[in-house]
Amino acid sequence: MNALAQRRFLKMNGAGNDITVLDLRGTKLRVSETDARAIAAAPRSRFDQLMVLHDPATPGTDAFIRIYNADGSEAGACGNGTRCVAWAMMVDPAMGDATKSALTLQTRAGLLPARRDGDLVFTIDMGAPRLAWDEIPLAEPFHDTAHFELQIGPIDAPILHTPCAVNMGNPHAVFFVDDPYAFNLEQIGPLLENHPIFPDRANIGLAAVAAPDRIVLRVWERGAGVTRACGSGACAALVAAVRRELSDRKATVSLPGGDLVIEWRESDGHVLMTGPVALEWEGVLEAGWFEAAA
Repeated sequence: MNALAQRRFLKMNGAGNDITVLDLRGTKLRVSETDARAIAAAPRSRFDQLMVLHDPATPGTDAFIRIYNADGSEAGACGNGTRCVAWAMMVDPAMGDATKSALTLQTRAGLLPARRDGDLVFTIDMGAPRLAWDEIPLAEPFHDTAHFELQIGPIDAPILHTPCAVNMGNPHAVFFVDDPYAFNLEQIGPLLENHPIFPDRANIGLAAVAAPDRIVLRVWERGAGVTRACGSGACAALVAAVRRELSDRKATVSLPGGDLVIEWRESDGHVLMTGPVALEWEGVLEAGWFEAAA
């Protein structure tokens, strides 16, 4: 029987982003790509991102989080999922410590301080965006990653063109459009995610700046597809809009699943993301899920 069977999980969402939280602290257990796909395939534990808690890897941090997409691949960061983890570690009776109002979490992308602002509202410091072509990364040098050459569709009438590239723990390409809902993102998302210019694949955002303090956004997430919300994508959209001089440094980003408040702080260059979380249910991982995926 798979060693993960009968482990408790929390099914949550962050602004509509499907999140499953699994606590493996105090064990040596690890989630494989096959395990992650099995958990994603089960209706009770389905997810866009799986947040797996491990013991801290760095002194002064509260947990190390491994993040899996629905296809089993690992992500560097997930802002909506990190807010869900913050709720679990500060509120959930079996997992949390109600005396805490702040945490420092660690992912492959670095340290993510988390703060509780209300019963179901949390702020995550997503760190500073990486903007150089080799930090995103892109497959070839571009001096100006705020306007780099990429298009889809006919050369003389492309459907999308000239995105802004940003790494917010994950690589993002943000296209500015009049209406993000006017495009078939399910069709063009995978083409752009896997474009050769992105050696690590990329999240694809379609953003419309409705006002200096409001951005409308849809995101195709690498390894997950179209999601109702993407925290790092919302951060990338705000950074891209500021780089293009289209928005203020603080704005509400409206996604299909809800709103996130994003601020690109001028004092230290860090991006702060504030938004809601919700617990949908809890359960245990069933042995049959892993057997079916074997």
